[in-house]
Amino acid sequence: MRLLDNTLPLLLNGYAWLPGLRRRAGSDIVHTRVLGQRAVGLCGPDAARFFYDEEHVARRTALPGPIKSTLFGHGAVHTLDGPAHRLRKAMFMSLMTEDTIGSLTDHTLAAWDETVSSWPAGRDVVLFDEASRLLTRAVCRWAGVPLSDADVPAAASDLVAMVDGFGSAGRRHWRARLARRRREAWLAALITDARRGALTAPSGSAIDVVAHHEDVDGRRLEPRVAAVDLLNVLRPTVAICWFATFMAHALHRWPEHRARLTGAADSGAKAFPDAFSEAFVDEVRRFYPFTPFVGGRAVRDLSWRGEPIPAGALVLLDVYGQNHDSRLWAEPYRFDPDRFVGRRIGAFDLIPQGGGDANTGHRCPGEAIVITLMRVLAHRLAGLDYRVPEQDLTISLRRVPARMASGFVLRPERVRVSPATGSRSV
Repeated sequence: MRLLDNTLPLLLNGYAWLPGLRRRAGSDIVHTRVLGQRAVGLCGPDAARFFYDEEHVARRTALPGPIKSTLFGHGAVHTLDGPAHRLRKAMFMSLMTEDTIGSLTDHTLAAWDETVSSWPAGRDVVLFDEASRLLTRAVCRWAGVPLSDADVPAAASDLVAMVDGFGSAGRRHWRARLARRRREAWLAALITDARRGALTAPSGSAIDVVAHHEDVDGRRLEPRVAAVDLLNVLRPTVAICWFATFMAHALHRWPEHRARLTGAADSGAKAFPDAFSEAFVDEVRRFYPFTPFVGGRAVRDLSWRGEPIPAGALVLLDVYGQNHDSRLWAEPYRFDPDRFVGRRIGAFDLIPQGGGDANTGHRCPGEAIVITLMRVLAHRLAGLDYRVPEQDLTISLRRVPARMASGFVLRPERVRVSPATGSRSV
């Protein structure tokens, strides 16, 4: 059976492409072609379990050049398998301790409060832009990466561009490539300075850990590859600006959730997470579009549910489709954080940042950072006094990555910042 190439429909339909193929086929597995290559699309927890088994699917040769040149970088941990992947992954996981995440959280909340206190009352601000800059400032301070306040906007713009351009074939894509080249060169120079003592990197900081990491061959990473992996700490943290605007969108559309989030903060609870903020963040990650699918390559001739998967075929796991599958989530297109209250989530059920064990597999090592920062920012957003002026709040599923058209414009009221909760009030 000859398969038609689906690259153009993928570019045109975005998040709906793979779910649409599966719907028309009436199956959790579909055969197609993408970028001229044989591809197989899968969906569901069993598919995720199959996909994240390195005996079935490899990553090393699967990521296309345009994705490596924009989102992940050439030589990144995402392109490795086996012992090389596990050792490099351990480097990332060493930065994900309770203390280090707590430190990043403190930096982020300080940057948030500093940013919010600078907003003039009654003047519109774009949350997406403001969040990207404060997250850039926070993560660079935490990572030991020197960055002046004057350089924050340009760095934030480049880090956002790398994410914003990976799913585009046009101007956004080339902007992402140029941004990556600039930031890899910048960080490679800092890595070199850290190694020769010209830059004092705080012990245990991200730049220190990456600069002195030794790979499976016992050698330190080439400065450019080290820069790639350091960017893979900075970039995903700054990308939380997407989720910040999605959380603001959710609080605007369903304002009843605001009181439940501020209730925990007003009670004086400083420890995060509380049960509802956990549920709220999980529902935002499930409901809103971020990753359409992830890909790998079949390591040999395989079979899933009786369907053949030829060796070398691209294997695409339908992340958006699974996060909106009615067999897993009742009324999946209804925003309902309570679906997660008291629910145990399997390692292959909710997969916005991948499935399985982050310590040993290809699940995003920074997921704990994403979740923690989203939880504390959800409290800050819920406690913020602002109005939402008329604007375009649409989120197109054809655009990858999806992004709110307006960036979520808010108009702060005359405010003061509470030192206990960071909330602002008239």
